Amino acid sequence: MVDIVAQFPEFRDRTVLITGGASGIGAAIVGGFARQGAKVSFIDIDETESHDLVERLSRDTLHPVRFHKADLRDVAAIRRTVDEVVAHSGPISVLVNNAARDDRHDFEAVTEEYWNDNQAINLRHVFFTTQAVAPSMRAAGGGAVINMSSIAFLLNMPEFPAYSTAKAGVIGLTKSMAGKLGPDNIRVNCILPGMIVTDRQMKLWLTEEGIARTVQRQCIKKVLHADAIVGPCLFLASSCAAAISAQSLIVDGGIF
Repeated sequence: MVDIVAQFPEFRDRTVLITGGASGIGAAIVGGFARQGAKVSFIDIDETESHDLVERLSRDTLHPVRFHKADLRDVAAIRRTVDEVVAHSGPISVLVNNAARDDRHDFEAVTEEYWNDNQAINLRHVFFTTQAVAPSMRAAGGGAVINMSSIAFLLNMPEFPAYSTAKAGVIGLTKSMAGKLGPDNIRVNCILPGMIVTDRQMKLWLTEEGIARTVQRQCIKKVLHADAIVGPCLFLASSCAAAISAQSLIVDGGIF
């Protein structure tokens, strides 16, 4: 794991919203902002994982972390949740669009229904959550949006064509929203994680042999865990990145 030692006092008492925050990368980001003193809310559909995370973090954070159950495929639910966060915690300063599902799917077996559902889970909510949050950020004088893409679409991986399409789309959407929201002092950037070893990945897809092969392709010869994404996310959300927008940052240990 990576110990985040950098401190960002500017996040103290700021409102941060993270989608897909119950586990994996999302949970690490929730913890990262909460330990900076931010008022963190996160959206997820997994009640058990979410309540466990809230309980764990409640021991060492300035503000209680708040869980909101919502299905991000439901645009009305996104808007209601954003309104609840603003009403309780104040204008949202940082939005991290992290939620995704990287299920493997066979090219020949993809149906129209599956494709549409996959795009709703991995791409569509990025737009509609940002759209819902933007008025709050404008009212606050600006903010930062960080979208999670993936290096998957760069590697010609055949296991998930719909997912790869969505993650490529996140980059295009990031650039478009940066252009639209920049005049309101809202920056929009994107992070592309590489092979991040999480409990879910180990349970469903990864093997020790596969991990070792990927590590050998990395310049940095170590396994990357979810905490590896926290520092880049804090940086992009902070005033250290005040002149950075419409950019994509690859965090994969330097795969070659």
